Amino acid sequence: MNGKISRRSLLVGGLTAVAGAAWADAPLTSLRPVVRPGAVPEVVPLSVVTPLRDLIAAAELSGEVGIVVADTVTGRVLEAYEGGKPLPPASVAKAITALYALEDPGPAYRFATRIIATGPVVEGKVQGDLILAGGGDPVLTTDHLAAMAQALGAQGVRGVTGAFQVWGGALPAIRAIDPTQLPQLGYNPAVGGLNLNFNRVYFEWVPDGGDYRVSMDARSDSLRPDVKTATIEVVARDLPVYTYADKDGVDAWTVSSVALGNEGGSRWLPVRYPARYAGDVFRTLAAAYGVDLPEAVEVTALPEGEVLVTHESDTLEVLLKDMLLYSTNVTAEAMGLTATAARGIRVETLADSAAIMSTWAKTHLDVDLMFIDHSGLEDASRISAREMVAALVAANGAGQLRPLLKETQLVDDEGEALVNPPALVVAKTGTLNFVTTLAGYARTAGGADLAFAIFAVSPEGRAQALASEEEIPDGAQAWNGRARHLQQELLRRWGTAYSA
Repeated sequence: MNGKISRRSLLVGGLTAVAGAAWADAPLTSLRPVVRPGAVPEVVPLSVVTPLRDLIAAAELSGEVGIVVADTVTGRVLEAYEGGKPLPPASVAKAITALYALEDPGPAYRFATRIIATGPVVEGKVQGDLILAGGGDPVLTTDHLAAMAQALGAQGVRGVTGAFQVWGGALPAIRAIDPTQLPQLGYNPAVGGLNLNFNRVYFEWVPDGGDYRVSMDARSDSLRPDVKTATIEVVARDLPVYTYADKDGVDAWTVSSVALGNEGGSRWLPVRYPARYAGDVFRTLAAAYGVDLPEAVEVTALPEGEVLVTHESDTLEVLLKDMLLYSTNVTAEAMGLTATAARGIRVETLADSAAIMSTWAKTHLDVDLMFIDHSGLEDASRISAREMVAALVAANGAGQLRPLLKETQLVDDEGEALVNPPALVVAKTGTLNFVTTLAGYARTAGGADLAFAIFAVSPEGRAQALASEEEIPDGAQAWNGRARHLQQELLRRWGTAYSA
């Protein structure tokens, strides 16, 4: 996620033997080696002493673990543990979403946000309505809107005779990525065709004589426009820390004074009506450039008119690289929904779009998965380590995904970076409470090229975490830390073994 959140702890937020079929060498025309149902895995012996099952047992990960590492050229499985067990991928799902979007609409695609007038500009006034129309851009910021407002003012526009409208119908309106999670999580906001600041509003509090001064704004590096589409009230209580209510399209929050404590702080809260939020902010910014607009009205149909100003995003390829680096959920969901729309399919829910992507993965990658969303935030999504590695092997030939993945630094048991690591690793991480995943590529010092997936989940811990209604439940950080330690052990193991 992007952004730093203060006081996050209070306010943010038996194993079995090797399993899974190996892939035989495939013809050059195949996207991935063909899975032979019931085939016995051919595991290449490692030049190390510790058996894989002992490493996993030593990690003390209550729950389930799935591990597969394979050669990227042949797809041959080199080592596996419960590789065929479907598990939650967490944000590793974003790698599949990236492949889905790279095919269509494609790496050169740009999202466009437009200002449209339904009539001519006469003596500084639009003779009709002015529309802020979203194109699904997931990385639109307050600074981008300010530049659009400045460009509008520079054209001599000073007002409208009609209404100021906002339109987010380019994508379906999703009020929350995962409705089962706590309402205040900034990484679980709404998604739609008009998104701003990753659909988050900035909440700041300052102690003031036994009370608090609070503000809600749409800040950027240089601007802090106040918003009217989100409010917050400090309430004298212990729990819950936050409550949320929809008050006629306004996000109405309350927060516990006990949780705020005696020091000032800040955090991002999710926005549930992103088009209205963007319109609220644009109206304030437009006024700074001499453009007087009435309050925004959200419309479901886009009126025809002349485009006065257009903001285009970076290319889809650039946005995907940032998405995989920062693991931004809004970007993943907007990308997935846009990719589904680019295929001429209209959906109303994330689950419907994710089902289309799952079918695409079967058709184009020969991979079986069942995703509920495009970001991995919903823990009901499933893919096995074996199928994830198959997707990575299939994608490796095209060479599109690998350059977008973040380098994963190899460290020793004390967490110190290795001076001469046994492999260069690029991968996508995934983290939920009691879910830790990693999948990507490793090129060893000896020249071997590997694709791997390491999935770990504690269903019991996850269930207790959700029931606790705590953003960081007891035991979650320690469990996830042990899972990440196991990841490092495995990467060092493979880098060493396949460099011999």
